[in-house]
Amino acid sequence: MVQLTVDIGGRPGLDCRGFCSYCYFKHAREVPSFGCRYCLPFTKGCEYCTRSVQERYTGFKDLKEVAGDTLANLQLLSGDLTRITISGGGDPSCYPEFTDLIELLASLETPIHIGYTSGKGFDDPHIADFLIESGLSEISFTVFATDPELRRRYMHDPTPEVSLEILKHLAGAIDVYAALVILPGINDGIILKNTIRWLEDAGVKGVILMRFANELHQGLILGNAPIIEGQRIQTVEEFGDLVRQTKGITTMRVSGTPLCDPDLGSPFAILQEPDLIDKLPELHGNAVVITGTVAAPFIQEILSKRGGGADVLPVQKEIADLITIDDLKALDLSRMPDTIIIPGRAFVHLTEAEEVLSADGKTRTVIRGPEMLTADGETSMGMTRDDILSLEMAGFSALITLINQYGEA
Repeated sequence: MVQLTVDIGGRPGLDCRGFCSYCYFKHAREVPSFGCRYCLPFTKGCEYCTRSVQERYTGFKDLKEVAGDTLANLQLLSGDLTRITISGGGDPSCYPEFTDLIELLASLETPIHIGYTSGKGFDDPHIADFLIESGLSEISFTVFATDPELRRRYMHDPTPEVSLEILKHLAGAIDVYAALVILPGINDGIILKNTIRWLEDAGVKGVILMRFANELHQGLILGNAPIIEGQRIQTVEEFGDLVRQTKGITTMRVSGTPLCDPDLGSPFAILQEPDLIDKLPELHGNAVVITGTVAAPFIQEILSKRGGGADVLPVQKEIADLITIDDLKALDLSRMPDTIIIPGRAFVHLTEAEEVLSADGKTRTVIRGPEMLTADGETSMGMTRDDILSLEMAGFSALITLINQYGEA
């Protein structure tokens, strides 16, 4: 499958008709470079962990620039193009030259996918017919609720009725996936049930529920916690229960992030497949695996089934990919072994991590682990159970191999 991503740029909150009340980037401050897997060994900070993670664009790119970038990227592809995805920091529905962009991409005669839109920029219902006729095959649409007044209040959608009409029209013709950030007490309960029924009746293929993050330990690493002062938040367990309950009232695909995917049994679906766990390499080395609080018990259970010697240590951050150097500074080094493995996608520079984790005078080796050990609801929505299990087998095989290779015997 050969895919082309078309980046239109744009700034969260500025190029989307204003921040939604719950937006992750609301109140975000400019923070120093985190460090990440893309940084050079002796340089902390790169384009990804300095600008991209903060969505620090200067604004939407003009169509001429987008067209030039698209042509250049097309020339680098090998094989037949099968999919075009429109993405960016701003909302595509608010892109000033949106119809011209779609006409340009339609000329490539390849299915078009809009990776995200709130629909807040769509004010004309006829845009739905235009998109369908132009080859749009899939769209991810942030809904929040199908109650127009809730969309108006919490998404700041000036024309919520039109947005919902467009969503309904699209769902009757192409693959539409709906995203709902859940604010407890606002769009859960009977509101959520009504929203799910509306979406299913419209023909939406799947729904992803997204737990609202409002605190640093939940992943607000841009100096922007809290996003909504006083808003109640759910525990991971409460949210997982909500996802399963929601799946129980619909035939649509339902998944959640950070938990769970009831249809596929993820994350860590491999725990339900003992025969596959037995096929993982045996664990011989001694090391500490650092991760977030959500994944820690799952990873520990899987590693324990392959032998002893590897301890899983959660930091005070729920999501492993959002671990930063501050999380490592808070760890107790007194019982830390010589080898430490951090999440592959953690926002940490390896050189700085080794300095922090050797601060007690004992030199330790820090290894960056596999990029993924499982898939959350956002990723699993487009996967099969076999895809999930294959990903987990590859990830844990690589992790155990690292422990055996670098850990103490």
